[in-house]
Amino acid sequence: MSTVLTSKSAHRSVWQRIYRCRSLYLMLLPAFAVTLVFHYFPMGGLVIAFKNYKVSKGIWGSAWVGMKWFKQFISNPYAGRIIRNTFLTGSISFAFTFPAPILLALLFNEIGNLRYKKLVQTVSYVPHFISTVIIVGMLKNFTSRLGMINNMIAALGGERILFFTRPEWFRTLYVVSALWQGLGWGTIIYLAALSGIDPGLYEAAVLDGATRFQKAWYITIPALIPTISTLFILSVPGIIGTDTEKILLMYSTATYETADVIGTYIHREGIENANYSYSSAVGFALSCVSFIVLFVTNTISKHISENSLW
Repeated sequence: MSTVLTSKSAHRSVWQRIYRCRSLYLMLLPAFAVTLVFHYFPMGGLVIAFKNYKVSKGIWGSAWVGMKWFKQFISNPYAGRIIRNTFLTGSISFAFTFPAPILLALLFNEIGNLRYKKLVQTVSYVPHFISTVIIVGMLKNFTSRLGMINNMIAALGGERILFFTRPEWFRTLYVVSALWQGLGWGTIIYLAALSGIDPGLYEAAVLDGATRFQKAWYITIPALIPTISTLFILSVPGIIGTDTEKILLMYSTATYETADVIGTYIHREGIENANYSYSSAVGFALSCVSFIVLFVTNTISKHISENSLW
């Protein structure tokens, strides 16, 4: 009897807390609705990855083909190149773009002049608010035959390079543009974590004769470890899920050798060639691999640093 009363009181208290915070839940409702409608409801359409989808027959009227499309992708002669490019592009980008905001946040934290610090932060944030289309357009102008970069190369006695037609330059351009656009914005979370450090720790370190490097090593970085661990877990699956929009804007048939990734391949097959079932199967497989990577990374982080998402 007491167990039933306890469960009823707990249930009632939950609804009472929700009612007390109803204004906050109402603010959350639009975001929840958007996520539900545009992220969870469409997941029902993944069933076409196991069907020979025909628009005229609809999702449920199309014939089942099992794992046909998955096998077709594996046997595709370009599958190896696409998978290799995806991992290489994502890994190189991650290796530069993940630690860079941490280093920049540490540098910002060392700036004593508050006015100068705010100015530098604002300047570093600005590229984030520029659309990817404009960023790529600016990059193409800078690296064009008569652009700023080639003019500098020519002035130094070198030969002009058509960067966007050279496969070996694609990953460099991709990483540089990613750093340019996201470096400043990525520091926000780390700076927020740094603002929570007790100033008394730094004062005590100064009294003990600690240098700036020692304060950063023994106070600042340890305070950032939980934030770094969480963002690391969330960022690792991004190695597989490269920025398809940017690559579509940057690549061409001349750079397929290094630029063609799973995301662009799915776009060509699904949108341009209307192979909906096949492209859905490839996308579904990519999502499964991303989830496995996320799960493994979270497990490793939990055992090593005791920081995890769940």
